[in-house]
Amino acid sequence: MENQELLSQFQALGMSEQKAKETIKNANVTKNLQLALSEVKNTALGEGVGMLLYHMASKIKPQIIHELPLVTQYIVEKKLDNTLRVDAALEYLLKNIQKKGAVVNTKEFNESCGVGVIVTPEEIERTVQEHIKLHKDMLLEQRYHFNAFKIMQEVRAKLKWADAKSVKAAIDVEIFDLLGPKTEDDLKPPPKVEKKKEKPSTSLADKSSNNAKLAHPSNVSIDSSDGANTIAELMKNKVHFHTPGENYKTDGYVITDHTERLLKEHLKQTGGRVQTRFPPEPNGILHIGHAKAININFGYAASKGGVCYLRYDDTNPEKEEEKFFVGIREMVEWLGYKPYKITHSSDNFQQLYEWAVVLIRKGLAYVCHQGADEMKGFNPKPSPWRERPIEESLQLFEDMKNGKIDEGTATLRLKLTLEEGKVDPVAYRIKFVPHHRTGNDWCIYPTYDYTHCLCDSIENITHSLCTKEFQSRRSSYYWLCNALEIYCPVQWEYGRLNMNYALVSKRKIAKLITERIVNDWDDPRLFTLTALRRRGFPAEAINNFCAQMGVTGAQISVDPSMLEAAVRDILNISAPRRLVVLEPLKITLINFPHDKPTEIEVPNFPQNPDAGCHHILLDRVVYIEKSDFKLDPEKGYRRLALDQPVGLRHAGLVIYVKEVKQNPQTGEVLELICECKLAEQAEKPKAFIQWVSQPIKIEVRLYDLLFKHKNPEDTNEVPGGFLSDINEDSLSVLESYADRALSNVKVYDKFQFERIGFFSVDPDTTENHIVFNRTVGLKEDAGKK
Repeated sequence: MENQELLSQFQALGMSEQKAKETIKNANVTKNLQLALSEVKNTALGEGVGMLLYHMASKIKPQIIHELPLVTQYIVEKKLDNTLRVDAALEYLLKNIQKKGAVVNTKEFNESCGVGVIVTPEEIERTVQEHIKLHKDMLLEQRYHFNAFKIMQEVRAKLKWADAKSVKAAIDVEIFDLLGPKTEDDLKPPPKVEKKKEKPSTSLADKSSNNAKLAHPSNVSIDSSDGANTIAELMKNKVHFHTPGENYKTDGYVITDHTERLLKEHLKQTGGRVQTRFPPEPNGILHIGHAKAININFGYAASKGGVCYLRYDDTNPEKEEEKFFVGIREMVEWLGYKPYKITHSSDNFQQLYEWAVVLIRKGLAYVCHQGADEMKGFNPKPSPWRERPIEESLQLFEDMKNGKIDEGTATLRLKLTLEEGKVDPVAYRIKFVPHHRTGNDWCIYPTYDYTHCLCDSIENITHSLCTKEFQSRRSSYYWLCNALEIYCPVQWEYGRLNMNYALVSKRKIAKLITERIVNDWDDPRLFTLTALRRRGFPAEAINNFCAQMGVTGAQISVDPSMLEAAVRDILNISAPRRLVVLEPLKITLINFPHDKPTEIEVPNFPQNPDAGCHHILLDRVVYIEKSDFKLDPEKGYRRLALDQPVGLRHAGLVIYVKEVKQNPQTGEVLELICECKLAEQAEKPKAFIQWVSQPIKIEVRLYDLLFKHKNPEDTNEVPGGFLSDINEDSLSVLESYADRALSNVKVYDKFQFERIGFFSVDPDTTENHIVFNRTVGLKEDAGKK
């Protein structure tokens, strides 16, 4: 009862039912939100206030919980009217009000949060114009290949409280005014800057230093015909990575005095076996792009008789939830793969901490007090703490670990420059958040850049396979392993897979859910793996689709039709046929040739009679598709009309219209009175149509693309943003009639509805209410008359 009341309260704030239920499971956020609601009793909340209270409740730290009433009051009064200001308020309090009873300096607090600061459209336009002018020469030279994000950063630095969308829109307008529409050259990828390749060593005698600059090879050897029909074929015949133990033969691999010894030890531990890993962050649902990563990692290991770990990259406790851990494993296993072991980055927290201490002792890492904003971008101000004494960094790092330093006021940084030019990446940050596995043991957590390569080394990974955007981190990958004198795997990159007419951003999908555009993460209009499973896509089809995409270094964007084609290939040979009419039209056969309803045996697969059969019932009253009859047919129409008969599939009957019953007001056809002849006694009709008799009612959900444009996130293509691009006809729900052979279906059973398409039983199905989702239409449906 208490949960139901909370559910109602949280939904009243603007949450979806699902979001409210998830929030209730989080005891800490629920407690904070209840405290906030107790502060605003009997107060009418303005638009958006409820979700800002939720944002505050999910972000506020225990050290400043006594200031929750103040922040709540500011939100309700709309002094803090967006998440940027709420975050700034919490950050100010965390830095300045650490003890209960400390007095808030209202003036300072208001200034820190931008209270009352209004950035007008005119200010945004003027500031954008100033910065466009600064970059005018470069813009004219590079045109649309120029990275406009740089201007965005500069403007936001000057107008801290400006709305980001407004700034982006203003930048787009000014660039368009300067450059005009995009030309063909603008749409081409920018020319590659040729870089001198570093010749790979063929002998370990030619050592390179720890800090050697790495080459950027096209890191995967691929046949010119990129794809294959199956993952096994792709990995066996078209992808050629290094042999375990021969890491030093790959372009860019950094060799040290310890490499030979470490490789020998590595081979002794693995027996020369290929070892890969799939390392997702457990903070969301996997999508079609992850399916490619799963197939490459598990598929390559399997093709070489090796093993693949499922390793959860659980180093950010703020965003990780148990349902994501469970969901990730379910999807890996649904795609047909069994992890060799399930591991967690958190398994190695102690070892990772000890290695961080080693790096400090070597003078390769230091504690820094620059804020996150100061470290952003590629030309940040150098850290004044870079050369601080080693003993001082050791003591401060220990203080960080022991919770003596506030969150956000110190990080551990590595002394190196990444290939992309970024200087001194962060290795550890402070987060006063309990971890789902280690509890309150740690308040410092390692970053992905620091953790990933070291966990690969611990697990003796032979091939660290990742998407192309991680190429710029390869230098830190090799640097870290070599700096610690531990085994160094080889990182190989491949192009990521993107789907047109789709979103895969977790944040944006969550927005679709909260806006009630889709129902949940498994809504069949999405391209999450749970959504594809629910829609009825076979796992084998997804795997084959990934194989067809190949493992090139190029980023791939494909239309959903390519995935649907792979789905049809599987369902054509695996989904038994059934008779269904989506929109029924009643037909009464006045000269029904049988004394009583008659049973007909029908093959499950007409082209393969040995694959079993089922029975259907034929009676005097049958139902056909409304679209299979026309009063005034166009030229070339082949189905039922007043002067044109059709055959009933499998029934051995040809039917002729004798009378049409219509609604006198609307003219809608309500029923056809027909005569019939046995097929062998009638002239062969132009078409045979599906029908049902004594049917059962089913619910059928017809899905189409969720977005109207190929790139819903591209503001040039969709100026109003992805929420303005929703296809209103992406879901149609019908009450349909099905043959009784579908009475005892199970969730995820798949069928071909003859002449209609492929359908799958939805999890909403109950004993008394069967629900089918359309998976894909029949290929030959297009243009059929």
